[in-house]
Amino acid sequence: MTKKYLLVALSAIIFVVSIAFINAQAQPANVSRDSETLSKPNIVLVHGAWADGSSWSKVIPLLQEKGYNVTAVQIPLTSLAEDAAVTRRVLAMQSGPTILVGHSYGGAVITEAGANASNVVGLVYISAFAPDEGEVLGELNERMPAAPGMANLLPDSEGFLWIDPEAFPESFAQDVDPVQARVMAAVQKPVPASIFGEKTTQAAWKSKPSWYLISENDRIINPDLERFMAERIGAREVVSISSDHASLVSHPDEVTRLITDAANATTKC
Repeated sequence: MTKKYLLVALSAIIFVVSIAFINAQAQPANVSRDSETLSKPNIVLVHGAWADGSSWSKVIPLLQEKGYNVTAVQIPLTSLAEDAAVTRRVLAMQSGPTILVGHSYGGAVITEAGANASNVVGLVYISAFAPDEGEVLGELNERMPAAPGMANLLPDSEGFLWIDPEAFPESFAQDVDPVQARVMAAVQKPVPASIFGEKTTQAAWKSKPSWYLISENDRIINPDLERFMAERIGAREVVSISSDHASLVSHPDEVTRLITDAANATTKC
């Protein structure tokens, strides 16, 4: 009986030691993966006019699969000052370096909000406005002929601008699946016309590296205006794709690639 108990005890000891050895061997891999994740910058996404944070729904999972911590801001679309303030609050919640991304009007928001945010290490403009300090979007738009989709804006009695729902797919999202484009039209968030007269008080792209994606078939922002802005801000990388205005929905792979290019470049710096 004594030998039997000794054999059982010895077997138990060997089992425990084996498990401990396996765990010890696995630990460096886990630590490495955690360190790699922590080394990646955060990604904060800012939507544009006539949209909300869900417009990033195809880009977010692609970034998350690559190990990025992603947050999509829900800006109120009430004024540039208020939209920038909401974005700053989200930036303040991020731990570590952050890439700030804006689509359409969201480009004006990241230009304003990113200037004094010490954790913002890069700006990515996706078919977006990139105004200069003291500039208003209305004046910026007038630098080039108006894009055709702007003819389909409908003001309401409260001074908010909508895109005619019937014209929304062809004006905003002609490359998007028609069913999804109609959903986007149904859930669009209007903007006050006064937003296009608000001055940008600071331009983050003057002190932060930037990247720019041009949508060549954009019917909301003139593609020539996008080219002008990309050159003016000195974008480190300019990507031009055959896309509608809703490039983040219709071409999420290309959008994600540019964002990760920015993230990789700032990580190396």
